[in-house]
Amino acid sequence: MVKATRRALLALPLMAAAPAPATAWDFRFPSLEGGEHDLATWRGRVLLVVNTASFCGFTGQYAALQRLHEAREGAGLVVLGVPSNDFNQESQDGRKIREFCDAQFGITFPMAALSRVRGPEAHPFYRWAAARAGGEPRWNFHKYLVARDGRQVQGFPARIEPSSEQLSRAIQQALATS
Repeated sequence: MVKATRRALLALPLMAAAPAPATAWDFRFPSLEGGEHDLATWRGRVLLVVNTASFCGFTGQYAALQRLHEAREGAGLVVLGVPSNDFNQESQDGRKIREFCDAQFGITFPMAALSRVRGPEAHPFYRWAAARAGGEPRWNFHKYLVARDGRQVQGFPARIEPSSEQLSRAIQQALATS
């Protein structure tokens, strides 16, 4: 009986593991408004992905992110906000998150639905980016800057403001690369 079972198992076709995502363009986020954001639609652009929260000491960075979006969208920058309650500073209600963003900051850049950004349940993009850019977010408003090729990723902690010289220089360099 053992030999028959072993032969049967050996006869099964090998299941190929799904290939690991190679670029940021391989991911999708549910949208705050419904539907989804397929990052592949932004292929060839520079992507700044920021985990956001409405009730955090860094929440004021929304204003700088909106200014950055307005100033650099035409040059090829996409800002994607990803609300997260991983640090217990975000509403669980997507409608309230949208209302807050609109009323307080006039946010017009794309927003994902509430997502996990750290730990084993983190959104796959966040696990992918963390492995390439110095680790997972340690707090809200951590930024991942993805180059036009979708492969190169830089991480910037919450204390690095969207308008900082360090992030501005990295964005400008990414935009200048074809």
